[in-house]
Parts: sequence; structure tokens; C-alpha cells
Amino acid sequence: MASRSYSNLLELASGEPPSISQIRRRIPRVMTVAGIISDLDTDSDSEGTSPSSSSSPRDRTILVANQLPIRACRRADGRGWEFSWDEDSLLLQLKDAIGDHVADMEFIYVGCLRDEIPPADHDEVSQVLLETFKCVPAFLPADLIARYYHGFCKQQLWPLFHYMLPLSPDLGGRFDRSLWQAYVSVNKIFADKILEVINPDDDFVWVHDYHLMVLPTFLRKRFNRVKLGFFLHSPFPSSEIYKTLPVREELLRALLNSDLIGFHTFDYARHFLSCCSRMLGLSYESRRGYIGLEYYGRTVSIKILPVGIHMGQLKSVLTLPETEKKIKELKDQFLNQGRVMVLGVDDMDIFKGITLKLLAMEELLKQHPEWRRKVVLVQIANPARGRGKGVTEVQAESFATMKRINEAYGAPPDYEPIILIDDPLPFSHRIAYYVVAECCLVTAVRDGMNLIPYEYIISRQGNQQLDNVLGLDSSTPKKSMLVISEFIGCSPSLSGAIRVNPWNVEAVTDAMVNALEMKEQEKQFRHEKHYKYVSSHDVGYWANSFLQDLQRACRDHSQRRCWGIGFGLRFRVVALDTNFRKLAMEHIVSAYKRTRTRAILLDYDGTLMPQASIDKSPSSKSIEILNALSRDKNNVVFLVSARSRATLSDWFAPCESLGIAAEHGYFFRLKRDAEWQTCVPVADCSWKQIADPVMRLYTETTDGSTIEDKETALVWSYEDADPDFGSCQAKELLDHLESVLANEPVSVKSGQHIVEVKPQGVSKGLVAQRLLSTMQERGSESGFILCIGDDRSDEDMFEVITTSLASTSISPATEVFACTVGQQPSKAKYYLDDTAEIVRLMQGLASVSEQALRTQQNGELST
Repeated sequence: MASRSYSNLLELASGEPPSISQIRRRIPRVMTVAGIISDLDTDSDSEGTSPSSSSSPRDRTILVANQLPIRACRRADGRGWEFSWDEDSLLLQLKDAIGDHVADMEFIYVGCLRDEIPPADHDEVSQVLLETFKCVPAFLPADLIARYYHGFCKQQLWPLFHYMLPLSPDLGGRFDRSLWQAYVSVNKIFADKILEVINPDDDFVWVHDYHLMVLPTFLRKRFNRVKLGFFLHSPFPSSEIYKTLPVREELLRALLNSDLIGFHTFDYARHFLSCCSRMLGLSYESRRGYIGLEYYGRTVSIKILPVGIHMGQLKSVLTLPETEKKIKELKDQFLNQGRVMVLGVDDMDIFKGITLKLLAMEELLKQHPEWRRKVVLVQIANPARGRGKGVTEVQAESFATMKRINEAYGAPPDYEPIILIDDPLPFSHRIAYYVVAECCLVTAVRDGMNLIPYEYIISRQGNQQLDNVLGLDSSTPKKSMLVISEFIGCSPSLSGAIRVNPWNVEAVTDAMVNALEMKEQEKQFRHEKHYKYVSSHDVGYWANSFLQDLQRACRDHSQRRCWGIGFGLRFRVVALDTNFRKLAMEHIVSAYKRTRTRAILLDYDGTLMPQASIDKSPSSKSIEILNALSRDKNNVVFLVSARSRATLSDWFAPCESLGIAAEHGYFFRLKRDAEWQTCVPVADCSWKQIADPVMRLYTETTDGSTIEDKETALVWSYEDADPDFGSCQAKELLDHLESVLANEPVSVKSGQHIVEVKPQGVSKGLVAQRLLSTMQERGSESGFILCIGDDRSDEDMFEVITTSLASTSISPATEVFACTVGQQPSKAKYYLDDTAEIVRLMQGLASVSEQALRTQQNGELST
């Protein structure tokens, strides 16, 4: 049953492509543009492939963001529109800068325009943008934009991702389901626009930021093998914050429909992985430096790399006449007056910490009178991207604080310690302020990447022309100083910066004084270190690295068999080996009837008994099924479990002919009345005296963990512990045990919520090997082998059986069915969905055996 959060959006979320007439109505005659639109009149197949297009052989990437890198304005005569590139857009900088790294890459843009275009102009604008700029606009009604962008994005997602909970109506917006539905609707509109231009077999799709977090689900539903990357440019909050979002699972599952998910810092990625673990039960692992999440047979890769700046654009602005002119003005205003400029550049919003910066400046003037009339804080306040009461309050508070400090420490008309500029500044003027500023101060309390420090460093490097303007010797090493908040994305990258907690005003003041009074040589050394990093890790490097990883993440798409499951926003794709398929009941029953000698190996927990069950003892139905199968003289039935032989003997006492292998096969018996045997020589368990105290130590420090002491093994379980802490403790315990037991004849293994120590060489594969060998020695080689299990330990059985078949240890005519539970990567060739299907299968085979037995008994009576 679909969640009510999108129950009325199932049609919307279906992912069905728009009709051809709709496409033509939106973008007339666009289909004639070479390399953009394929023959849309040809149907695509069920696997998400599309007809071949007339695209050029170049690699092509579709860049999707909330806004297109386009500026639009009405013509002076009021007839039509004029368009130009938005040089400040990251998407345009990405395309321009990546040319230095990738020689032959084509980009198409999908997004909204900043200006509202009348419906009558949609067709003309669409065609012009596609033919001239390779942009596909998504036109949204004003009321939908208000609910989607200013509503859900800016009132709910953005505050939450910046750690602001809606504890009261004044602190961010309370969750509003109508705004969520608007958000989903817009993401669906974007998906439809992508469908108009995509060639899913060849194109890559790169989606940007939190505005489009459910878009991957719509694309993956339409094209199961779409090559899809997503990069989040904002912070991702900790699980304790994120879990308060009512649609938390829908957003997580939507992001997991990407092939690659990018974050600026490890902290943001770690929070995302923690949410996936706590809310979806997913675990991740690092392989050869790449972090991956296994999600229904697909590996979702995690990329951690901060975005950079466009070096070419910044250097070109430094050479502009207007930049030079503004630098001369600032030199006269500050440097020639003996003033030292400290610069802040921030958006006027509640998370930038502008007021905290002003208070730190006030504290500096109070505690260090020697800096009065010398230091000036210039705060450039860019217009806020959002709107609302919070923005207005920050603006009012900032101006009131500035006025109070200037009145207390200023000396009109010559000196004002704080200058607050809230008028829009040309980029060249902002660069001029960077060039003149002795120190850049960033005190955001929570921010995404924040490229202001990067721009400052490159601007301070300058060029020979600016050195002449400033009266500097070009041979003198450049210098810069950064005081930055610990809570911004670029902080980990700038190891030479003075990092501060912006909430600690006194600490910020001390950092400012430290930056101002630091020795010149130290400033030069820090600047050189920063410049080397920033100049080599520009936006082109970032984009090229992401696209390379996206190609790597998608390289096995064609080798996997894919199909979609789930409704609405819970849709996901299962990707498995082409030879891996569901076990058909009629197929196995037919083989069962044809054969006369059969071997059946069954795991217990997770196979015959659901993992989530509280009572793990077998039901009367399971006992009846196992009895019916084991009473058949043509069958050898073995239950292979990690449980102790005492437990299994008690639970399956009614099963007289059932073979049991306990403790992963260390102990086994062929029938109830047979003696227990061992698959390996009797083990010396003196190692328990070493392992037990270590496990107890971790049990005491990990709430919810337990120890199970078996005859030949020790198991530490953290199933009921905190998943993150339990997993962390399990890794530590694994290393600890491997260290202290290095000279003991045991192996230390991790499993599903467990760490186990057992004798070396013991595995469920031994049972399978022993059973097959015994049947061969008796001259009754099996014509039918069924092996079913659900976890890593059962893979040993699958491996033995498949290896034996390949090496002809088993007759090629043998009917072999290695089957795992659930659609997951496995050495087994078949799968069944859950324990209920396993039980139905076993019940079907048991019915065949009972029917054969009745037929035999009736035949004997008649004779």
C-alpha cells in the first residue's frame, strides 16, 4: 500500500513519458536539431532502451539544475526575448573549465529560467534556447514555483539541512504536505523535460542540489539503466536532524536511484551513510578507495570532493579596467590612509553569522585599543536568495549592530570601523575588495561549500599589472590570511586557515588579531599552500573527477539484468547477474519428480525462519514439511545451521530421518538416532579463555550487545545495539580478536550483526562437500541437488556445489538448484523473494513425496 504522502501522486510518479503531441506542442520543430532529439515516434523497450539517435559520437552529459545558466530580458520594443549566458552560474563554469580536462564533451542544460515567460512565448523561447544555447527550459506556473521553491525548498529542506528544526512556527516552516506534493510535481516536470532529449544508452545525466532530490526515481523508473549522478551542494545533516523529516525515506530512496552521489565533505557523506544505515538498514564499505552502498544488487558510489572556482574567469576579471580602477579607489580609501581592511562577503541570511562577525569586531576594538582607527571591517552583504521574516530580522539586526559599534568606536568623518554594503556589487568590484583586504573573515554558522575564501586567495595572488597599481614588487611572495568557520564545506581543504567556532565571539576576535599580527613570512607560507591547492583543484578538476567516477560507476550496466519494483517514490531497480533468476516452482517440481536420488541442504535462520521473528523455534508446519521430505527414501535432507547442536536436537526431535549440521557444520549427524560426528578433528577450545574477556569488554561498553557461547565457537551479537555504534564496535572487536588470537587455530569472521570466532576450516561448505562425497562413495550419486540459504555463510555451500558441477565431480546431468533468499548478489543461480516462498516451495516438494509414498503403498496393497 502506498504511503499517503504520495498516494494521490501515483499517476504523477508513474514515470510514463509524455505523449508525442505534448512534446511537439511544447517544443515545435525542435526535433530537427541534430544530436539533440532522437526519433520520438519509435517506442522504447521495457528495459529502458531508446531508439538510436542522430547524435554525434562525442560523450554527452545532461546537466540538470533548478536554474538554467541563462539571463533573459524583454527586448526594448516589447517583442520577444533576448538571452545571454549567466557567467556566474556554476553549470556554465563547469562546461567552460572542463574543456581544459576533457577535449570532446557536449553538454545540454535542463532547468528553469529566472524570469517568468508568458505561456504564449513558451514554444518560441524553447526553440531558441535549444538551438542557440542547448538549453531545455522547464516552465513552471508562478503558484507552483512559490510552493516548490519558496515553500518546500526554502522553508523546509534548506533550514533542516542547515540544522534548524521547526520547533516553533518562527523557526522554519512546519511540514506541509501540499508543499511536498508541489516539490514532487516539479521534479516530475523536470523528468519529462529530460525525456525529450535523452539518449539513455549513451548519455550521462548529472543532477544538482536539493531542489531535485526525487528526480532520480522518475528517471530510473523510465530508464532502468540510465547513467545518473547527483551532487548535493548543501550540507547533509546528521541522522538525528534528518530523521525528523516526515518524507525522509522517500528522499533517501530517491537519491539511491542514482549511480553516484557527491558531497563536498566527508562529514556530509558520513551523515548520509548513517541515515541509510539507521533508516533503511543499509551498510557501506570502502573498496580500493571508493565508498559504495549495496542497494538491491546495484552499487551506489559515494563521491567526496569539494567544488572549485573557475580560474580562467577569475584571472580574466583581474585584468579588467574596471577592476583596476576600483582597486585604485580602495587603495586611496584604505591603504593610503593607514587602514587595514578585514573583509566579509556573505549572503544576507540567518546562517551566515554576519552579526557574530560584527560582535567579534566590537570585541577586538574593545580589547585592543591599538587597532582603533587602523582596522576596518568591510562587510559585503549580497541579497538573500530566500525571503521571509528571518531575512528581514537579520538585516535589521546587522544594521543596528553596525550603527551601535560605529557610534562607540568611530571617529567621523574620517573613520568608521564597520562598513556594511548591501547594494548589489559588480563581480569586478568584489574582486577589487579581495585584492586590497589583508584578511578574509567567514563566520557562517552552517554553510555548504562557500567559495569566498577560494576567490580571495586567487585575487590576492593578483598579477603584475595589479602589483604596479598597489606599488608592490612582483618578485615579493604574495600573502593572504583566512579566518574561517569550522562549519563550512571548504574548511577541511584550507589547512592553513585559522579555523574558529563562530559562536565563540572571543575566539573569533583572538583569531582576527592573530591574523593581523602574524609575521609576514608565515602569511606568505600559508598563502602559497592555499594557492597551490585552489589553483589545482578548480571547477574543471572537480567536474572531470565526478564525471570519470560516474563513468566508472556505470560501466557494468550492460552486464546486469535490471527490473523495477515498488510503487510511487519507493520505486527502485534490482540489478543482478544475467544468469541469476527467480526459481520457478514448476521447473523444480518437474526435476524433483524425474529424479530418484536427491540431496537437499537447508539453512534455518533467515531461510525457513524469518530473521525478524522473536520466537525462533520451528512451527508445526515446518516440522511436518521436513518430516515428509526426510521420510522419502529417495531424499537425503540436511538442515545446516550456525546454532548449537543442543538447540537443534531439541527443536527438531520429532524429525527422525532429518540430518542436522550444527555450528556451521562442525557437528553433524545423519539421523536423529545417529551419533554426532565432526567434519574436522576435535578442536582445542582453550582459545576461549583469551577471546571471552575481550568480548565481555565490548559487551559492557556496547548497550544491546550479547555473547553466545557455543561448544566450539563464540559469537558477539549487536543486533539490538545502536547500528552505527554497534558496527563501529564490531570493526574494533574484529581487529582486537584477530590480534590476540593470531597464534590460535581459529578464524575470526564478521557477519550480519555478529562477530564470530570458530575453529579454522569450519564452514557450511564442508557439509555440502561431505554429503556429496558420501553419496558418491555409496554409489548413489545424486541426480537432484537443492541448496537454499540467505547469508554470507551459506555462500560456502553454493560455491562447493557450483565448483563441483564445473569440475565434473557431479554429473553434468544432475539437476542443481542453488537458491538464495531475496534478490541479492550471490554465488547461487536462483533466488526466491522471502521465507514464505521458501516454505511454499518445500511444501510443494513435500506434497510430491507424500503422493509418491501413497501411490507406492496403494500399489503394495493391490498386489
